[in-house]
Amino acid sequence: WVDQPSPACHYPDQDVDQRDPRGRTSLHLAVSLGYIESVRVLLRHKADVTKENAQGWTVLHEAVSTGDPEMVHMILQHRDYHQTSTTLGGVPELLQKINETPDFYVEMKWEFTSWVPLVSRVCPSDVCRIWKSGAKLRVDITLLGFENMSWERGKRSLIFRGEEDTGNWAELIEVNHDEKVVATERFEITQQIKRLTLDSMTPKTKEVERRLTSPIISTSLDTRNIAFERNMSGFWVWRTEKSELVSDYDAKVYTANNVNVVTKIRTEHLTEEEKRRYKADRNPFESFLGTIEHEYGAQQDLTTEYATTNNPTAITPEEYFNPQFDLKDRDIGRPKEVTIRTQKFKANLWMSEQFPLSLVEQVTPIVDLMARTSAHFAQLKDFITLDFPPGFPVKIEIPLFHILNARITFGNVNGCSTAEEASPQASDGAQQPSASTFVVDQSVFEIPKSYHIQDDGRNVRVQDEDNEIMQFAIQQSLMESGQNREALGPDLNGAVSYSQDLNLQYQRYCSFLLNMRSYSPPGARKLSPIQGLL
Repeated sequence: WVDQPSPACHYPDQDVDQRDPRGRTSLHLAVSLGYIESVRVLLRHKADVTKENAQGWTVLHEAVSTGDPEMVHMILQHRDYHQTSTTLGGVPELLQKINETPDFYVEMKWEFTSWVPLVSRVCPSDVCRIWKSGAKLRVDITLLGFENMSWERGKRSLIFRGEEDTGNWAELIEVNHDEKVVATERFEITQQIKRLTLDSMTPKTKEVERRLTSPIISTSLDTRNIAFERNMSGFWVWRTEKSELVSDYDAKVYTANNVNVVTKIRTEHLTEEEKRRYKADRNPFESFLGTIEHEYGAQQDLTTEYATTNNPTAITPEEYFNPQFDLKDRDIGRPKEVTIRTQKFKANLWMSEQFPLSLVEQVTPIVDLMARTSAHFAQLKDFITLDFPPGFPVKIEIPLFHILNARITFGNVNGCSTAEEASPQASDGAQQPSASTFVVDQSVFEIPKSYHIQDDGRNVRVQDEDNEIMQFAIQQSLMESGQNREALGPDLNGAVSYSQDLNLQYQRYCSFLLNMRSYSPPGARKLSPIQGLL
């Protein structure tokens, strides 16, 4: 193995992203070996920095494993550049999909539930009102933030207006109806792409340091063995397939079995002190969750005089690239120290074949747009792209965190063509306009004349903030309960109640939530669960 890359022009017909017999791309291989010059050449020739290897690890994961700050900085910069350019480049096509579908109005009721009493009492709910007309979209929300042990509510609208012909420009408007203030941002998508440079995506030093001193965490929803099963009602010979009325539509009830949330944690790049601190922070509360855990240590001591830090078992290129050669437990890269946690969940579906909207043509593009910065919509998007039973999922219940579920109910379709109309969920079976005749009044997308406009004043946010505010709400609930010396009660296996200080409990538990980021202190900022489309 030599870190002396040959010019790519010598191999014009080679696919730079082709996987080798061990499931790695050339970029993955160079990063795992710590060959930074080879990595530079591959990135210069457009190697895909977002590819995963056969074990599901990304290039950035492997870069962090090397412990090399320069390697992490370079990979992080190229990954962010790739993701941003891909997102911008996909907007025109997404706008075209939205533009081609008929006008509609729909309400999405979000309810967050938990089986843990101390958490369930702070679980919020909100009704998202959505208007769609041409390439225009408006989303109204009322859930704004969490402070002083209560959820703050108000009236906010997010209006997205795109060019209907080419989709080359877009305008994002955030309306605060309580304070009558409007923040707008208009941008030319083509110009945004041209102005995007690699230098503009340079990561901060603190971000690199944070990754090098934190565990590598990969969380995924494993749906390979998912199976949808009809729920039954009644007893014995009188059992029938269960159906319920949801938003005035007959719906068949299904359970999605074999839904696994898999969390993989690697610590081989950490110092012994960082590992001790990490293990000390592990939460006894996890046993309450029924998580199955497997730990895999570093490889056995098989080193030879030819071994290196990133090739400790001295695998030769001939051995590595020979698909018939059995490496047994040997591998290149720093020896992995992996903990794998698996928790099984059940998701519930209410499918209706009477619902007037199309999931694929009308709703999925909207969810796709919202998912670009809303973590909750992103998880909903991952689920609705599965191969559902026939019909439209008028109600969905899916896991968000280990102790938190989201229940989403669609209803009141085409029941509101203007923003001024009241929009209660239809309960009297009143006939709504058909999808072919419904038209959204264009006043829905206009800014009220009495409102103050602030150009380019939108508060930019990222997807992970949805998770942060939910984590902060859970923290506040557990802290208050700790002050009252409440306990969680017996665990699922009948073990003794866990009665340690719940403030410390949360601090430990927070490290195992899906996104490892610091939360905001009270009053630092007002976060909205849905606030930002691009």
